[in-house]
Amino acid sequence: MTTEHSGGRRHTSGVLRMPGVDLGSEPEPEPLPEAPALLSTPDGTVIRATPQAAALAGEFSPVALVGRKLTELLVTRGDVVRLRARCGDVGVRMLSWPHHRNKQLTVTVLVDVSDLVDPSGIADERRKLHDAQRVAQVGTWEWNPQVESMRLSKVLYEVIGKSPGSVTTFRSYLDHVHPEDRARVREAWRPLTEGGQPIELEHRYIRPDGAVRTLRLHGAVIEDPGGRTLLVGTAQDITEQRAAVTRMERSSQRFTDLVAITPVGIGLFDRSERLVDANDALCELLGYHLDRLRGMTAGQMTHPDERGIPLGEARAEDGEHHRVPQRTLIRSDGKPVYCELHTALSVQDDGTHFWLVVFQDITERRRAAESLHFQATHDELTGLPNRVAVKERLGRMLDRPDSDRVAVLFCDIDNFKRVNDSLGHDAGDELLVALARRLEGGLPEGCTVARLSGDEFVITCPDTDDVGGVDSLATRVSGLFRTAVPVRGQLVRVSASIGASAPNGSGVGGVDLLRFADAAMFEAKRRGAGRVSLAGPALIASADRQLHLEGQLREALHNDELTLHYQPVVDGDGSIVSVEALLRWPHPERGMLSPGVFLPVAEQGDLLREIDRWVLRNALREAASWPKPHGRPVTVAINMGGIVPGDHNFVDVVADTVAESGIDWHRVVLELVETALVDLPSRSRQSMGELAERGVRFAVDDFGTGYSSLARLKDLSAQIIKVDRRFVSGVGEDASDFAVAKAVVDMAGAMGRQCIAEGVETATQFHVLSEIGVDAHQGWLFSYPLPAAELRTLLSCGPLHVPPAP
Repeated sequence: MTTEHSGGRRHTSGVLRMPGVDLGSEPEPEPLPEAPALLSTPDGTVIRATPQAAALAGEFSPVALVGRKLTELLVTRGDVVRLRARCGDVGVRMLSWPHHRNKQLTVTVLVDVSDLVDPSGIADERRKLHDAQRVAQVGTWEWNPQVESMRLSKVLYEVIGKSPGSVTTFRSYLDHVHPEDRARVREAWRPLTEGGQPIELEHRYIRPDGAVRTLRLHGAVIEDPGGRTLLVGTAQDITEQRAAVTRMERSSQRFTDLVAITPVGIGLFDRSERLVDANDALCELLGYHLDRLRGMTAGQMTHPDERGIPLGEARAEDGEHHRVPQRTLIRSDGKPVYCELHTALSVQDDGTHFWLVVFQDITERRRAAESLHFQATHDELTGLPNRVAVKERLGRMLDRPDSDRVAVLFCDIDNFKRVNDSLGHDAGDELLVALARRLEGGLPEGCTVARLSGDEFVITCPDTDDVGGVDSLATRVSGLFRTAVPVRGQLVRVSASIGASAPNGSGVGGVDLLRFADAAMFEAKRRGAGRVSLAGPALIASADRQLHLEGQLREALHNDELTLHYQPVVDGDGSIVSVEALLRWPHPERGMLSPGVFLPVAEQGDLLREIDRWVLRNALREAASWPKPHGRPVTVAINMGGIVPGDHNFVDVVADTVAESGIDWHRVVLELVETALVDLPSRSRQSMGELAERGVRFAVDDFGTGYSSLARLKDLSAQIIKVDRRFVSGVGEDASDFAVAKAVVDMAGAMGRQCIAEGVETATQFHVLSEIGVDAHQGWLFSYPLPAAELRTLLSCGPLHVPPAP
């Protein structure tokens, strides 16, 4: 490559041919050291220069130094030699020696000592600039189109992976541009090289080591002090930035795709809570097209009762803490949609804040929860509030300042059992529903009726002053109950016993009010059907004693302080065939208590089921080890009042207890009252059948005391019939008792069921009952109920004495 230089001299590849100077016989002199080096003639004219020397001088190529005088390039200022460079003088030290092939020539090596000799701090600033460029990965370049040579900064050399001072041309740079970007880069340079227009472009660059980097180039045209036109600019390595942007764009796209396909509604709101964008799920949730939704405020989407609540805040509800905010939205068709709001305040790329809100539809979940709550707080048959709801309502009413005007009425339908026994349970249910509707429509405003269980209703009144006082309210309620209701084609006349209680400044709670009203109801029922009783001081004191007894019973049950006595059942020759387990409570203060004293307390305290489990477990465990009189095992009979066949876990409780005790199934007899066995649903009968198949037998206790019992004898799922003591006591003197007892025995025998007489106390009763066909006898004539140890002794003694006929 030949280039014209100032002064008419011609040079080739950095070598100047000077007249009168013999450069030796070789066509090219020996290379100079790989360092900033100059080769000069005796008059100090530079005829060769290394690329390192050109770089130190800030020139594009060594050619720029050829032909220049050393005195022009190197000046001495004080004790310091400085190289005049394009970007400022550089402090150097010179090492010179004659060229070993041609002693007329001198080799000069320049050592950069600017860091040591430059007191002005220029070198330090230069180093700082270099460090800043390295951190930013920004290098500079200059291109002299006239010589096709490019001068690069050290940082740019590092960026493109070449050693500093390496000769670089635009062509060689373009060779390393990624093939897919090369044509675009070449075309992008045209405005700069042909029209002098600034350019900016990005492209991929393949370094010599194979690494691919992404560079951002800026270029412009300038004119240097010497009048030369140069192309200058910067090149920044933005590989990591571009990768980060790509990752961000991909992440943003994934987020956009995720929002689009997410089945929950998502909306973007500006700081004024106006919708900017939404996904399809939100549009479908609210029944609007996106064009209609855009611009709507969160308040316009919300139910009027909840408008004004900022995004991220929730409507407060009683007893709820730390819950997810909820909001009721309104669809385009006016229907409410219940949503949970998950809200985040985010920032857009331009720094603008916006709300990102996820609307999770919980309408079905809320309706299910409301349904479950309704079921938990309402009676399934009548739809009235139940005991749970009554306690909640009483709690709210008693928290008010005027709580002394609250009243509770406890109502129990008179003779309701007779309706069930005579017409059936379905008829009884029909009657309860009819009374529930009558009470709902006839109570004073503000009063609420609830059904606790069975035939028990409770009326709560928030303010007795509004209804004329407790007496007036009780009279009105009693009148509502006193009516005739058509049931199954019959007109059933109804009345109710009512007990009333009020705080009267006593500060009692809702549970106590219910308890006192319940106690007053029992007092009213004792006085006769359709009566009303108000809980006074004496009655409240009695109820408190009962509550105290209930607490003692709970403690005794927990501490296993109850006990069992056993009464034998004998056949006609006095042999013990069965034993009935009878519960007793050795009270620490009142002595031995019979079930008639404490079982009503247990029923009020909902302890019957737990007591049944205790009796079943202990009686079976004791009976499993009884001796066998004459080699025959004795059965054990257990009264069941809290666990009955209608219960869902009746079979499991019995089966688990029998298995735990190890007793033979055929030795177990379960005694139930007649009403527990009449009109059993098919599922309950099937459960009893499962136990009967294993060997368990069922006995009807106190048979004959229920209504229409004889007519229903064939419907009872029992193998044993026990004639009640009320009929047994008069069989020797009262013709009516004898007739009833004989009818029961005859019917039982005709149906293949065993018949046992209870309460046999005289020889006359025993012989009369034996003559009419009674299979076994139980009563004081043979034995009182005995503790377990005494019963064992009795079982070992053989048959009991049978008295002769009188």
